[in-house]
Amino acid sequence: MLARLRRVPFAAQVLLALVLGVALGLVARDLGPVADGTPNWLTSTLATIGSTFVTLLKVLVPPLIVTAVIVSIANLKQVSNAARLAGQTLLWFAITALIAVAIGIGLGLLTEPGRNSSVDAAAQAAPEKAGGWFDFLTGLVPGNVFGLQGSADGSLSFNVLQLIVIAVAIGIAALKVGEPAEPFLGFVRAALAIVQKVLWWVILLAPIGTLGLIGNAVATYGWESLGSLGVFAGAVYAGLALVLFVVYPVLLRLHGLSPLRYFAGAWPAIQLAFVSRSSIGTLPVTERVTEQNLGVPRSYASFAVPLGATTKMDGCAAIYPALAAIFVAQFFGVDLSITDYLLIALVSVIGSAATAGVTGAVVMLTLTLSTLGLPLAGVGLLLAIDPILDMGRTAVNVAGQALVPTIVAKREGILDVERYRATSTIDPLARVDERGGVDADLREPATV
Repeated sequence: MLARLRRVPFAAQVLLALVLGVALGLVARDLGPVADGTPNWLTSTLATIGSTFVTLLKVLVPPLIVTAVIVSIANLKQVSNAARLAGQTLLWFAITALIAVAIGIGLGLLTEPGRNSSVDAAAQAAPEKAGGWFDFLTGLVPGNVFGLQGSADGSLSFNVLQLIVIAVAIGIAALKVGEPAEPFLGFVRAALAIVQKVLWWVILLAPIGTLGLIGNAVATYGWESLGSLGVFAGAVYAGLALVLFVVYPVLLRLHGLSPLRYFAGAWPAIQLAFVSRSSIGTLPVTERVTEQNLGVPRSYASFAVPLGATTKMDGCAAIYPALAAIFVAQFFGVDLSITDYLLIALVSVIGSAATAGVTGAVVMLTLTLSTLGLPLAGVGLLLAIDPILDMGRTAVNVAGQALVPTIVAKREGILDVERYRATSTIDPLARVDERGGVDADLREPATV
């Protein structure tokens, strides 16, 4: 039975789980809460399955970020014109972000989502934590070498931005030290390979996690919450679709690349991002399809993809905050000027690292609202449907993280065009062998 399941394409497994999750979510919705108002057994089961999958991904985020960033920076010494490649990568991150935020602003002005909402402002609460420019800047400075920070309940969590800063500093230092740092880099590469192996095991659970996440979303929110913010949700998904299916294909065509081949190669990462809602959790799949399906050299992909997973957010940091800021302004009757729209674009491009590849975009939204001086209570208006929107946002994020390295590699003449144009693509989650790796023709999970 297990052997037969392994032969089913991963995309088909996820799609089947998606359909089954919606069906179970509708059943759980019809069952309703128990007598004391608590969720019924089916809703609780779906919530537990989904949250467990996301928790497993989050547990691996800190070691994955630190090891991937350190090694990716160290690998730059293997790349000719490393500085030029890094500059081109950041430039195209900014270009695509500007296009995405322009689409978000345009759709916001066209659809006026804040004037077509039936949500009750009095019933919504402001977020407990808000993002501001000083908070963002001071948050870059690590309080300790582990990037740990405390919370009100006494628990500890990792500050992803600080982890990135620490990892970048260590990676650059290792480059500067040179030969004496090789034993350390060897250890980090081994640690990264181990973390990626464990993460691959978690990713293989994605169909089960999908069932729980989608089922719980349907059971918890139903169609009522989506309906009350239907214009806004529709505008967000319209913007995401325009970027994913219009802007990205146009950019590919301008560089002489087939959009169909791009989607065929990158689709495993895009669909996993949709269900997991985590760019970092999808990182190993994104890197593998970028290298093996899209033809980007490993030496460059191992730098650009991890960098993109932490800073390249066309969905969370461009389209969404632009539309959400316009929604909040319209909802509370605040008129935005041309300067405000320019500020939205600036915040979206420069502040995208604030999302840091983890699920959700509340930090980015509060950063945008506080910069414009808009009521932070507006964040509470959108939290009810945030998980539904976050699926599409993360899918677009990951699509952009695979797109930019492909474009830059093509512009610099280092793209394996034959590999890109190949009619056969590698399923990064194909059959698992007895060693826990993938079939020999697919190679072990790529170590950056």
